[in-house]
Amino acid sequence: MNQFKEFLQILQHSFRNLLPIVVVVAFFQLVIMRQVPDDVLSMVVGLLVVVLGVALFLQGLELGIFPIGKNLSNEFAKKGSLPLLMVFGFCLGFSAVVAEPALIAVASQAEMISEGRVDGFTLRMLVALSVGAVVALGVVRTILGHSLHWYMIVGYLLVVTVTFFAPEEIVGLAYDSGGVTTNIVTVPLIAALGIGLAVSIRGRNALAHGFGLVALAVMVPMISVQLYGIVVYNFGDAGEVAATMADFVATVDEESVVAKTAGSVLLGMLTDLLVMFRDVLPIIAVILFFQYAVIRKRIAHLHKVMGGFILVIVGLYAFVIGLKLGLFPIGQSMAEQLIALDKVLYIYLFAFSIGFATTMAEPALIAIGQKAEEAGKGRLNGNHIRILVAIGVAVGITIGVHRIITGDSIHYYIMGGYTLVILLTWLAPKYIVPLAFDLGGVTTSEVTVPLVTALGIGLATHIEGRNVLIDGFGLIAFASIFPIVTVMLYALYAERFKPTGETS
Repeated sequence: MNQFKEFLQILQHSFRNLLPIVVVVAFFQLVIMRQVPDDVLSMVVGLLVVVLGVALFLQGLELGIFPIGKNLSNEFAKKGSLPLLMVFGFCLGFSAVVAEPALIAVASQAEMISEGRVDGFTLRMLVALSVGAVVALGVVRTILGHSLHWYMIVGYLLVVTVTFFAPEEIVGLAYDSGGVTTNIVTVPLIAALGIGLAVSIRGRNALAHGFGLVALAVMVPMISVQLYGIVVYNFGDAGEVAATMADFVATVDEESVVAKTAGSVLLGMLTDLLVMFRDVLPIIAVILFFQYAVIRKRIAHLHKVMGGFILVIVGLYAFVIGLKLGLFPIGQSMAEQLIALDKVLYIYLFAFSIGFATTMAEPALIAIGQKAEEAGKGRLNGNHIRILVAIGVAVGITIGVHRIITGDSIHYYIMGGYTLVILLTWLAPKYIVPLAFDLGGVTTSEVTVPLVTALGIGLATHIEGRNVLIDGFGLIAFASIFPIVTVMLYALYAERFKPTGETS
C-alpha cells in the first residue's frame, strides 16, 4: 500500500515535470501559429503515456537498480581488489551502452547518410568499448581520491584538439554519440556505482568523488568517434548504402507506433517488450554474474529487485510509445511550421523555450538532482540545480539553432564552448566540478534527445543549402556544454558571495 502511494506521488511529479513542454507547444500553436495540428489528440495521448512511463521507470529504479548498484559497490569496496573493481566497471559500462536503442538509431542514421563510410556496428562497438574503459578509469579515480579537475581539463583539451582536425561530417555525430551514451538506464546505474564506492571508502566524499563517472562516459566517445572519422574520411571509400536522410525521415514517418506481428497488435506489443528486455539484458547479465559468481552472495529482497527491473522495462516501453506518439511528431511539425513563418526570432524563442521545458521534465536529471541534494548535505538544492541546468540547455540549443540557420562551421562553436568549460573547470570550486560535468551528460537523455534531434534535422532538411549530416547533428553537443557552464558559474558566484563562516 505504501509503495502504491509512493507510485501515485511519482506519477503526479512526472505529470508536473512534463507540463512545461505542453505549455510551450500549446503557446506556440495557439498564439503564434494560430492553428491546431491535425494529430493533436495523438500527441496528447503520447505525452500522457510518457508521464506513465517515467513514473514506472523511476519506481523501478528505487526498487531494483539503485539498491543492487550500491550493494555491489559496497561489496567490492570491502574486498579491496582494484583489478576486480576495474573489470566490474568495464563490464557495467560496456553492457549498459552496447545495446542502447538511441545509440543503435544514431549509428544506423550515420551509416545511411555517410554513404557507408561510417560502419554502424563498428561505431557502436567503439562507443561501448570507450565507455567501458572510461568507467574502469573512473573507478580508479574514486578509489585513489583524485580530483576530477585534471581529468576533465586534459580530456577536453584533447577533445578540442581532435575536433580541430576532424572532418566536419563527423563532428556533430561524434558529440551526439557521446550524448546518447548517458541514457535513462545508464546514468542511474553508473551514478549508483560511483556514489556507492565513495560512501564505502573512508576519506572519500560522495559529492567530490562519487560523481564524475557520467562525465567521463560522455567525453571519451567524443574523442574515439572523431578519431574514427578522421581515419574513414581520409582513407575510407563510400559504400553501397545509397539511402539519404530524406529517405530515413520518410521511413520513420511511415512506421506505426506499434508494429503488428502476425497481424496482431497485441503480439506486436509483446514483441516490442521482448526487444526492450533484450536491450536491458546485458546489464542484468553483468549484475547477476558478479553477484553470484564473484561475490557469491544471494541478492537481498530478490522479489523487489526483480519487480524493479520489470517496472524499468515496462516504463521504458511506455516511454518509447509515448515518444513516437507525442515528442517526435511535435519536434518535426514545429520545425516545419516555424520555418514556414519566415520569422527567425520565433525559431530562437521556440528553441530556448523547448530546451528549458524538456530539461525540467528530464527523468535522469530529476534522479541525479535528488542524489546530489542528498550528497551535498544542505549545500545543494535539487530544484535549483534543475533550473540552472535547464537554463544552460536552453541557451545551448538556441546557440546551436543559430549555427544551423547561419550555416556556420560547428568546429569553432564547439572549440569555443569547451575552451570556456576548461577555463571554468580551472577556476570553479573542486566540489562542484564532478557534479557539473555529470549534469551536462544527463541533459541528453530520453526526453530531450528525441525532441531536440527532430528539431535539428527538421531545420537542416527545410533550410536551403544545409547538409543534414553536417548541420542536422550537433544540437545535443550544445545542450551538454552550457549546463556545465551555468552550474560552475553559479558555484563561483556562491563561493564569492556566501555568508561569512559558511563552509564549502
